[in-house]
Amino acid sequence: MSDLFEAAQTKTEYTAQDIEVLEGLEPVRQRPGMYIGGTDERALHHLVAEILDNSMDEAVAGHASRISVELHEDMSVSVQDNGRGIPVDPHPKYKDKSALEVIMSTLHSGGKFSSDAYATSGGLHGVGISVVNALSEWSYVEVARDRVLYKQEYSRGLVTSPLQNLGSIQNKRGTKVHFLPDHEIFGANPTFKAERLYKMVRSKAYLFRGVEIRWKCPVSAIKEGSKIPAEATLHFPGGLSDYLEEATAKRSMVVEEPFNGFVKFPDEQGQVEWAVNWPEFGDGFSNTYCNTIPTPQGGTHETGLRMALLRAVKAYGELTGNKKSSQITSEDICGSMTGMLSVFIRDPQFQGQTKDKLTNPEASRLTEAAIRDAFDHWLADQPERANGLLTWALERVEERLRRKQEREIKRVSATSKRKLRLPGKLTDCSNTEPEGTEIYIVEGDSAGGSAKMARDRKTQAILPIRGKILNVASATREKIAANQEIKDISQALGCGMRDLYDPEALRYEKVIIMTDADVDGAHIATLLMTFFFQEMPQMVKDGRVFLAQPPLYRLAKGGKVHYARDDEHKDQLTEKEFKNQKNIEVSRFKGLGEMPPAQLRETTMDKSNRTLLRLSLPKEYAERAETNELVDALMGKKPEKRFNFIQENAVYAQDLDI
Repeated sequence: MSDLFEAAQTKTEYTAQDIEVLEGLEPVRQRPGMYIGGTDERALHHLVAEILDNSMDEAVAGHASRISVELHEDMSVSVQDNGRGIPVDPHPKYKDKSALEVIMSTLHSGGKFSSDAYATSGGLHGVGISVVNALSEWSYVEVARDRVLYKQEYSRGLVTSPLQNLGSIQNKRGTKVHFLPDHEIFGANPTFKAERLYKMVRSKAYLFRGVEIRWKCPVSAIKEGSKIPAEATLHFPGGLSDYLEEATAKRSMVVEEPFNGFVKFPDEQGQVEWAVNWPEFGDGFSNTYCNTIPTPQGGTHETGLRMALLRAVKAYGELTGNKKSSQITSEDICGSMTGMLSVFIRDPQFQGQTKDKLTNPEASRLTEAAIRDAFDHWLADQPERANGLLTWALERVEERLRRKQEREIKRVSATSKRKLRLPGKLTDCSNTEPEGTEIYIVEGDSAGGSAKMARDRKTQAILPIRGKILNVASATREKIAANQEIKDISQALGCGMRDLYDPEALRYEKVIIMTDADVDGAHIATLLMTFFFQEMPQMVKDGRVFLAQPPLYRLAKGGKVHYARDDEHKDQLTEKEFKNQKNIEVSRFKGLGEMPPAQLRETTMDKSNRTLLRLSLPKEYAERAETNELVDALMGKKPEKRFNFIQENAVYAQDLDI
């Protein structure tokens, strides 16, 4: 026991010999997460971003106009620019080393700590290129300066060759960095994603309209089905506006022309560029940058943008006498916008080395002042456009307040455990569990009476509605909340609407729309489908909504009876089942209410004999802008959209009954 105690004492001794001193770039290799956020795929691609940011800094400073980025077959990457080139003369502090070697192999070295070489830059910590060097199996740098080409090679942060003079060159300048990520750090086969690199390169070209970026990668690196090119020259004179226009080309927007602009901050403190628009449907996006560095978590510059938009819209609302505008919040106006924001400022401060969030307090003030003034003029310039945006924002307010009210009601209901209130018109089924049950939403009390007598009492519930329900695609949230038919449907289903929809609370396994087999019935069915698509889209996505297929005709002769859905089906049955005989008894049903319960059960409600059509959404439902826009075109507030749809699609129409 004493031997064990002595051994334990020996192991826990703590002396000067236990203090490690990591020199050069050793700290980077031992703790890569401190410098690039980890060793995963994101961190791997961050290596390219660090090198590309240096070239972009040269371009923004006005010293480079062209950058080349190439992914090679061996998964190495090279980045080249036509800037000034990294200095190669001896460093004044390390006279036996060139400035290039110091920059490549020493942490916290570079030309961006003061504003002498770069007024604004993305790389500020002096660790970017040296970290890439430390985490590369091999790397080399070529520098073209003063008509001479130089080269130096490295491996895992260590110099493996002296600075080589490769001779004189003409009409060439700049820096080329070529590196291969280290498999000891990033795993056996570090693999760059061509799609991810291309997106990064493309975004840089949008961010600075004065630069041309040439992209190249092997065809074998492009994933099957991907649309990225193997070679491309990227140059966007319109900057962020070009990006936004392309990203929203197929979407319906609240205003036709986006709000965009470019303003220099006072006293040469930098500049800001932005492009903003608001989609009528679906989610938006907000991409923010500082000195061409992506800031996915936003920061103070994004705060400035949001405050400028909010305060300008509220001020415009007050100016036009709209009292409700005081209720607009930042989330109402900015929550679903499509926005691009790029600022250039001196000495930006980021949260963490990976620079995900800007923290400079002055960025908020400068950005808000610049954009607010421009937005005030943009709103005042075209009142019709401004009023459209204000109306859209107020609809967001109504939606937010409605959700809040529903949450409060739901909380009260859950706390008090009150019994679920059901509409008086509902004839419920006897089974209390949703499995195997279904509710028929039928048109009118007469049809409801027939359906009640035709149903299976155990599993089938009947809810009659009064004619054409409210068109929710063109109604305000207030009108929707006040509509009695919609209230009845919502109460009967018990699952809530919009953000409060709870699939576990749905009282029936199937929801079946059953309307007359005529034009009016089709219109009512369309309104109901629009309601489910807009207010309970998850129910549609889960495949819970169906259309019944009641017959329009009854055909009988000699004891043989068949039912036809429409005229075409009637003609088919006449030819196939009755061999075009004469004196066939043809009865046309005026509506479900005129159909005897036995026939309604046999043709439309008997589970073993009926036909149901499932209402479904496209596979790309998660990005459902196109579906939303189609519903809006056909059912929304603007008749011109319906007119345009008819004009564009009339050529496809057949068998018109005019």
